[in-house]
Amino acid sequence: MKQLFLAAALIALSSPVVSADVDVSAYVRKDQFEDIRISPSGRHFAATVPLEDRTVLVVIERGTNKLTATFNVGRNTAVSDFAWVTPDRLVFGTARKFGALARPQLTGNLYAMNADGSKLDILVGQDIDDGGPGTTIKPKKGNNKIAAFLIDAPPTDGNKVLVSTVPYTYGPADVFTTVERLDIFNGRLTRVATVPVRNARFALDNKGAVRFASGANADGIRKLYYRAADGADWDLMTIEKDGRFEDPVGFSADDAIAYLQVEEQSGPDAIVALELATGKRIQVLRDDDVDPARIIYRNGTHVPIGAYFNDGRPRSEFFDSQAPEARLQKSLEGAFAGNGVKITSQTSDGGVALVQVDSATNPGDFYLFDTRAKKAEHLLARRQWFDPDKQSPVEPVQFAARDGLMIHGYLTVPARSAGKNLPMVVMLHGGPFGVRDEWTFDDDVQMLADAGYAVLQVNYRGSGGYGVAFTSAGAREWGGKMQDDVTDATRWAIAQGVADKGRICLYGGSYGAYASLMGVAKEPDLYKCAAGYVGVYDLPTMHTQGDIQERGSGETYINEWIGKRDSLGAVSPNRMADRIKVPVFLAAGGEDRRAPITHSRMMEQALRKAGVPVETLYYDDEGHGFYLEAHRKEFYTRLLAFLSRSLGGGVAATGTSGGDAKAAK
Repeated sequence: MKQLFLAAALIALSSPVVSADVDVSAYVRKDQFEDIRISPSGRHFAATVPLEDRTVLVVIERGTNKLTATFNVGRNTAVSDFAWVTPDRLVFGTARKFGALARPQLTGNLYAMNADGSKLDILVGQDIDDGGPGTTIKPKKGNNKIAAFLIDAPPTDGNKVLVSTVPYTYGPADVFTTVERLDIFNGRLTRVATVPVRNARFALDNKGAVRFASGANADGIRKLYYRAADGADWDLMTIEKDGRFEDPVGFSADDAIAYLQVEEQSGPDAIVALELATGKRIQVLRDDDVDPARIIYRNGTHVPIGAYFNDGRPRSEFFDSQAPEARLQKSLEGAFAGNGVKITSQTSDGGVALVQVDSATNPGDFYLFDTRAKKAEHLLARRQWFDPDKQSPVEPVQFAARDGLMIHGYLTVPARSAGKNLPMVVMLHGGPFGVRDEWTFDDDVQMLADAGYAVLQVNYRGSGGYGVAFTSAGAREWGGKMQDDVTDATRWAIAQGVADKGRICLYGGSYGAYASLMGVAKEPDLYKCAAGYVGVYDLPTMHTQGDIQERGSGETYINEWIGKRDSLGAVSPNRMADRIKVPVFLAAGGEDRRAPITHSRMMEQALRKAGVPVETLYYDDEGHGFYLEAHRKEFYTRLLAFLSRSLGGGVAATGTSGGDAKAAK
């Protein structure tokens, strides 16, 4: 591999001392880019580039590295998805994201742009204003009254894409969805299909015919419809039962077989081949522990041949092992042993593949692979200032919870340490439902390990990726069994000799912040401190504040997954502050819509009333996770200092503090 690494960014990483001071700047710097895809002709790359408070789209000419086009919408807005529709023209959508941890909310705007930046137009969406500022064409009348979203579909007509559309006039939820064919040059829409279910998603065969539609009406029960061809009647095929459902993921090359990802009654999802003529089902792929994380398709088609699985370390499995793509994937995995390997895009002739190689110690390298000459050429790195060989190793772990349920997670120990009797941070992911920690590069994990801490990540029940039953086991278990899983994980690490039982703290964001504060309230003698980042702490308030309430089924979701309002006070850490015996650090943003800052202020007030030491860091202009580099730098500087006072680890190196925090101590 070419020499990629900047020495200045690695001063802290090269220290032989375990609890060294940390170069926080290295961890708060944005990736050089997020996603990158090669054009069908191989002449250009398109990539999304994260800036401080937005994500922009750029096009680069292959060979010369010349920047040929850019697209930038504005603050809190990101290019959410993009596709090369022709060798020289891109279509892309946008999303708004109020905070670094927030889930992007799609805007329904679709744009198109040539590789040289010409003919940039908004084709459809709410931001159209008399053709859109700077557009060269006037979109079809009425295109600003609907939201449109790209459908993953096989190429059929180079000038058109299939999109799903919903009317803005009906609001953000509980609407009927249609499929339209969108001309990527003049914005004209042509109706293709309507379906008998609201909030629908679609699956198409290899001829581009809409064959499946899945969605849910106001009752929230998912339904899957099937039809034999365009224009045929829809037949109800599947109704959600006991929280289980099935989703189509593609068709065989002759469209005689549909492949479904099926949620099972117990254990992970399976991939099932359904013979459409006979109704016969054959299971073709299933892991013992985890769901398929991503389907692998034949190049340029919608024909599935396998899947990636995140079972500890990522790997691929194939039910068509003779497909050229399967052989290519396995050869690449052999060449880049010890890493996750994904082919992100290929030229239309299959001659050149863009390959992403990453791991828990490598944020990501990209290679161009000549499939005929069998040669790989390094293209670029997401974050060239990190040396994977100097990062701390991350190992998959598992243990049985107190009720016997198997819990998975990851344990990171500082590089150059013996891995025993270490101060430890139990770092808890947000969500919580359907979200999980994976074997991937994580800034927080590596930064904490750099400071000398073992880091334990826990995919407690309710997390995603382990089957619908595992996720459902977390329903209405905030502060209950979900919290017990965290406690059991902590005690497991102590029993393994990894953690010094007298030097353990909890830290997390969003739900992870809740679980951190709940942990020190429920187990006051197990932990030495707790840090909560953009958290929720008063669960009854979730029924009245926050963007979950903006959804059409928000109240139903809260009742079914978190609990009824009158039952939640007993598992709200701000109402249990008198049980907390250790220092607490709270950070929050004034523009947070997911976890309004009200939660943090109530938690702070309760802790102060109970005489618990508490530090806070609030920014009025931040949302659900801090965007601005100066704010992130200050947050991590304060976090490391806070943890060090209880656990004795390293702090931020001199000069890395942002210095402009609106904080109260």
